[in-house]
Amino acid sequence: MRVGFVGLGNIGKPMALRLAQADAIDLQVYDVAPDPVAELVAAGAGAVGSVAELDVDVVCVMVRDDDQVRAVAADVPRDCVLVVHSTVAPETPAALAADGRRVLDAPVSGGPMGAADGSLAIMVGGSDEAYAAARPALELMGSKVVHAGPVGAGTRMKLARNLIHFVAFTAVTEAQRLAEAADLDLAALGEVVRHTDAITGGPGAIMYRTTTAPIATDDFWHGVFSHVAALGEKDLGFAIALADELGVDVPLAREALPRLGKGLGL
Repeated sequence: MRVGFVGLGNIGKPMALRLAQADAIDLQVYDVAPDPVAELVAAGAGAVGSVAELDVDVVCVMVRDDDQVRAVAADVPRDCVLVVHSTVAPETPAALAADGRRVLDAPVSGGPMGAADGSLAIMVGGSDEAYAAARPALELMGSKVVHAGPVGAGTRMKLARNLIHFVAFTAVTEAQRLAEAADLDLAALGEVVRHTDAITGGPGAIMYRTTTAPIATDDFWHGVFSHVAALGEKDLGFAIALADELGVDVPLAREALPRLGKGLGL
C-alpha cells in the first residue's frame, strides 16, 4: 500500500514511523523541517521534495491548523484519498470534499505516547469507499479506529471528546485551588485521581447509553444513574460548602450541582 505522510511533528512523526516500520506499507514523507524527514528515511521511508511529488494512493496530513491543511490539500494529487488527521473547524472537511475529492477527516486522540505505540483512537468521517482504502494504514497507527459517519463526522466526534477533556482540565484547576486552600498535597491528590480513574474509567464510565433522552423509571440505567446523582449531589454539596468556608471560587461545581441529575437523564 502506497502512503504519503505530510507533517512530521510531535504526533505526526511517531505516526509516520509506525507506517515506515510496516512491511505492507510503501511510505513517502514530506515536511519543511529536514531532521524528521531524515529520521523517517533512516526508518525506511522515501522522501519527496514537495507535496505535489507524492506518488501514493493515500495521503495522511498532520499539520498545525486549517490554513496549513488547505495549503497541503491544494497540492495533493487528486487521485489520492486525502486523510486529515489535524483537528480542524467542523466545516473544513466538507469544504475540502466539495469538488469531489475523496476526503477522510480522521483526527486522533492519545497524544505522542499513543502515536508512538500505535494505540491512538482515530475518529473517521468519510465515505465507505475512502475509509476502506485508508483503513489498513489507520489500523497501523491506532488501536481504536471508529468510522463515525460521513465527511465531518470524525471532526465532530473529536470536538465532543475534547470538550470533555478540557472542561475536565478546568474542573481539575478548580479542585486544585480547593485542595491547596485546604492545605492538601496537590501531587498526592493527582496520584489519587489517576489511580481511581484507571479503575473506574473516569468520565467515560457513564457513556454507555445511545441517547441523552430522559430515562424511564423501569430502565436499568435509571437505578444506576440515580445512585450516581445521589452520590454526586451529596459530594458536590460538601465540596461547595468547604469552598465557601475557605473562600475559594468553584463556579463549575456550582453549575454541576443542579445540572447533574438532569444531564444524566433523570
